[in-house]
Amino acid sequence: MLSAPVPVLPQNGRVRPRTALVASADRSFRQKLSHTLTGLRWQVQEAEGGAQAWSEAETALPEAVIVDAWLPDLDLDEFLKDFRQRFPLVDLVAAGGSSWFESPRGPHRQELLYAMRSCQDGDAAAWAAAPDLAGEGGAAAEAPPKRAWGTVRRLPGSSGEMPPALVRAPAGETRTIPFQIAPPERAAATAERLPELVGNAPCMIEVSRRVRLVAPRTTPVLIEGPTGSGKELVAEALHRLSSRSRKTFIVINCAAIPEALLEAELFGHTRGAFTGAVQGRMGRIEAADGGTLFLDEIGELPLSLQSKLLRFVECGELQRVGDNKTVKVDVRIVAATHRPLAQQTHTGAFRSDLYYRLAVFLIRTPALADHAEDLPLLVEHFLEKLGRDMPVKRIDAGAMAKLAAHDWPGGVRELEHVLERGVILAGDEPVLTAREIDFGLAVN
Repeated sequence: MLSAPVPVLPQNGRVRPRTALVASADRSFRQKLSHTLTGLRWQVQEAEGGAQAWSEAETALPEAVIVDAWLPDLDLDEFLKDFRQRFPLVDLVAAGGSSWFESPRGPHRQELLYAMRSCQDGDAAAWAAAPDLAGEGGAAAEAPPKRAWGTVRRLPGSSGEMPPALVRAPAGETRTIPFQIAPPERAAATAERLPELVGNAPCMIEVSRRVRLVAPRTTPVLIEGPTGSGKELVAEALHRLSSRSRKTFIVINCAAIPEALLEAELFGHTRGAFTGAVQGRMGRIEAADGGTLFLDEIGELPLSLQSKLLRFVECGELQRVGDNKTVKVDVRIVAATHRPLAQQTHTGAFRSDLYYRLAVFLIRTPALADHAEDLPLLVEHFLEKLGRDMPVKRIDAGAMAKLAAHDWPGGVRELEHVLERGVILAGDEPVLTAREIDFGLAVN
């Protein structure tokens, strides 16, 4: 076992507890670490994943954040990088998966390392003796299972293996930090494909997994993906699977409304606020109270309105155009864009503070070209949809080959329109051939 000096604490009882946030999918790890930190005069909050940790950090403003070796919803290295940029003053420590010991050391780093080592070295007796770690019914909880040793394979889309994390120990020794792999039954539960999202490719299954993980929370979600990749379907699924599903789902396309009218459309206006405002009107944000507001094409939002939206996201209050009163609104915000907003924050085209508040949890919808193996399944789905009021048409091998050779710049939406055009061109014929596959180009 590693030995570490116990930090000396002030003896007066009026020390103000500092706040630490522990993010881990492993409940036993969170509880053991929280118990140790509480004994070191810390107030501890827990998070089951990266999205919840980010949301808690926004509200609690902790002095320290400890992240486990694996996050169920976000890539660890990406999370650490973005978190460090957003919260540069927070003492950020990761239990593995990244060279965390190279990050700037905070004033409480020694206590955090002591707590982690104590957590990893604690035995079953110490676990059972902790009064606040008792299981249901007041009985002592079972000793947590030993955490698996070895390497973790990254999620699809990444390369290589994640090496065991090393921490510095006394006398220049090194020690491998153990990690725990998610239980198979939990992984299977979150890997089921959502009915709205047609496709069994790994990238589509990953989208469904992320939707299931974040939908029950109030965490803001940013959906990024190319045109026609199903971003609105993802937003609808997030609303359907949330506790707000019985409330309204309000959609506003930030690119479809003129800039002069967009502010009033979002926040509402009073009578006489501007020329033509013959009566007051509730805005889309207020109309979504208790439900979900979907801001499509958020990248098109003018800079002048980004600051006003930022205020609402921060405090949940809005002010109608022409009114001095503020209105408190409870809305879950889901935004979508086909633009690389992270890059646009560097050029000033999009406010970085607004981006980080909207992109607490990211979902990326893939282009159709990235899951071309789902083309037959998508074709079958759309032909059945188009055949609701008439006999369902079939498609022959020549037509399918023509579809497979197309690069689909318009994504899944383009595929649906091409098939609808083909059904019309086929007339009474029961089978679509290559002749009816028209991509709307000058030369096919």
